[in-house]
Amino acid sequence: MTPAHLPLWAEIVVGVLALVGSTMALIGSVGVLRLSTFFQRIHATTLGSTMGGWTLACATIVYFSARDGTLAVHALLISVFVALTIPVTTIFLMRAVLFRHRQARLGGVPPALGAYGEADRN
Repeated sequence: MTPAHLPLWAEIVVGVLALVGSTMALIGSVGVLRLSTFFQRIHATTLGSTMGGWTLACATIVYFSARDGTLAVHALLISVFVALTIPVTTIFLMRAVLFRHRQARLGGVPPALGAYGEADRN
């Protein structure tokens, strides 16, 4: 086994994970194009693209671990940082859209948390 070649089992696992991950990311991207509202689009992105990203990260971990003979920590760190930042940015995007919808007085938007009285919260 030379450094340029992987064992057959690793090539198969990496190929399957990369194919599944890219397919899931494609499904998330198609959802963004096909759906009409922001909240539907963000839902498609979070489900399809996040699972696709994790599957591709697993393929990267298997590839570099099999190639180098040690656990690929750099790919694992990238996955952890992505997992920590994506939910935070998604929440901020959704809160900004809710704020804009409330300012425009569009229907179907829940009231702000401060809109309820103290008696209503209990």
